[in-house]
Amino acid sequence: MEKILYFDCFAGISGDMALGAFLDLGIDEHYFIEELSRLHVDGFRLEIQSSMKKGITGTDFAVILENSSHDHAHSHHHRNLFDIEKIIDDSGLKAAVKELSKKIFRLVAEAEAKIHGKSLEQVHFHEVGAIDSIVDIVGVAICMDYLGMPAVHTSPLHVGSGFVRCAHGVIPVPAPATLEILKGVPIYNQGVRAELVTPTGAAIVKALSSSFGDIPAMEIEKVGYGLGKKDLEIPNMLRIYLGEKKKFKISW
Repeated sequence: MEKILYFDCFAGISGDMALGAFLDLGIDEHYFIEELSRLHVDGFRLEIQSSMKKGITGTDFAVILENSSHDHAHSHHHRNLFDIEKIIDDSGLKAAVKELSKKIFRLVAEAEAKIHGKSLEQVHFHEVGAIDSIVDIVGVAICMDYLGMPAVHTSPLHVGSGFVRCAHGVIPVPAPATLEILKGVPIYNQGVRAELVTPTGAAIVKALSSSFGDIPAMEIEKVGYGLGKKDLEIPNMLRIYLGEKKKFKISW
């Protein structure tokens, strides 16, 4: 039967939430770390631990930069899409992981280029150029490959509202790049004043998903919870269901 992943984005999605959910789902942690080392990128360490939000246990994933010097941060601050693609192409990652990683990065690059009126060469990432986002995006591709690249379906995205501070100043939520990526995707807000969907999170579900909407007919095998870093009135987490596509006869 066809394997299905369903992303339940009731509190949005970010890169670290996605990886937390994948690892909580049962991705082998040692395999994940070994494959990630094939990137040949240093200057960071991972913190992966079980934690809780609103009484629900899940996995908290974080990338901790080990070198916070100005020069180190500055060099990553100025990576563009082609610098990142070279890192991926020069790595020892599987071909399928490389291609999916680059697909996700390109979605963000194209959105940033359009928003700022620049070419892809001129776009220097503030979020995606950083080590943590490289790890998040490549990590998601590693997890998808581990699961055999199942079909992905995603709920409408709870995006939040309000304003957030970034390198360009104070901008509205959803961030312009996030909104550009999510064209054609159903979104909503239920009064939460916070950025719930990041550009990286938006690009991940846009690149992976074959549809957006209600849960498809499936038999659930596993559920994973990836914890966010915010304390909100709702549980700040991403929920992923893994199962098999099914046809049911339902009578009322």
